[in-house]
Amino acid sequence: MDAILVVNAGSSSVKFQVFAANGSHDLQRLIKGQIEGIGTQPRLYATGSGRAKLVDCAYSTKVVPDVSAAMRAAGAWLREQGNINLVAIGHRVVHGGPEYDCPVVIDDQVIKKLERYVPLAPLHQPNNLAPIRSVYAQSPELLQVACFDTAFHRGHSAVVDHYAIPERYYAEGVRRYGFHGLSYEYIASRLPEVMPSVANGRVIVAHLGSGASMCAIAAGRSVESSLGFTALDGLPMGTRPGQLDPGIVLYLIDQKGMSSAEVQTLFYHECGLKGLSGVSNDVRELEQSDSPRAKFALDYFVYRVGIYAGMLAAALGGIDAFVFTAGIGENSSGIRARVAEKLGWLGVELDPIANAAHAQTISCKASRVGVYVVATDEELMIARHTLALLTDRTLQKVKRAGVG
Repeated sequence: MDAILVVNAGSSSVKFQVFAANGSHDLQRLIKGQIEGIGTQPRLYATGSGRAKLVDCAYSTKVVPDVSAAMRAAGAWLREQGNINLVAIGHRVVHGGPEYDCPVVIDDQVIKKLERYVPLAPLHQPNNLAPIRSVYAQSPELLQVACFDTAFHRGHSAVVDHYAIPERYYAEGVRRYGFHGLSYEYIASRLPEVMPSVANGRVIVAHLGSGASMCAIAAGRSVESSLGFTALDGLPMGTRPGQLDPGIVLYLIDQKGMSSAEVQTLFYHECGLKGLSGVSNDVRELEQSDSPRAKFALDYFVYRVGIYAGMLAAALGGIDAFVFTAGIGENSSGIRARVAEKLGWLGVELDPIANAAHAQTISCKASRVGVYVVATDEELMIARHTLALLTDRTLQKVKRAGVG
């Protein structure tokens, strides 16, 4: 069976899914799994259709010390499944820089270009590239596709993309990119099904998870995002601070004597909900905690979501719908209720029963703005892009064979 493997590699885990590629538009999810605890307590877990358990296997750190080894372990297990013939691999790559506004087939030049953006996404880019290099070294003939979290936002106007700094820096690539684009692209593709009456209207999507951002979408296209040059901007996140006065960076370096590496570690690993609460970076734990600092962290998070909703509403000139997605947005009825209360001035009225039941539509009938909960599916989006490029390459081969 011809299949597409989708890989989403992080620092301590590699998530993967396998889709049967039965035609130019037909994708069937076969396997969903991950190797977690890389470098500490590696464990491979995967389920099949109907969430049936397929494997639950622990490894030693000698066998799986890093992301590349995790990919080899996952690949070995997939080959044992027998009837799966991998014809392509699609990868989530967080930063595509100014060059890439759509998915691209990976080769030596692409890898070299993407390595330049490691400093802009140090939590993600190195781990995204590790499995790409590993597969490319072992099976260079296998089609690999890079799908970028920045690509969906590349249609922004120059006014949106610029910072108020000399133009030469913009020319070098210092600009507002926006992230979580694969999630927003998937949600945009679902809008005609979920909310057909406003699918071509003005929609704010809140991707609220350990990494959090918001996006203003008009007629299915991104027009503004809370994230900018790196994944540190905008909303507070699990361990990242969100929007900061740049003077804080200067203060930490000049007055506190911190190195750039120390500042980077602080901003990527010690701030956000973790830094504010002193308890956890996990909203589930914070909601259950009786710590005043945990409560304050959640108050701050909700407040900033409300602030950015106002900013994005201004960019759109008003809104017709608001969508919650990702881990917090899909699962925390409490956070949704608190955010909706902040959006009352925009005409949002929540249905508390629907919200508690995690219904798809959680606004009441009297609400001037529809409020929805839509589960994101970045992996399916990657599989779609990979299938499209695989189909295009197959057609090109057929045409060349016909000419010959």
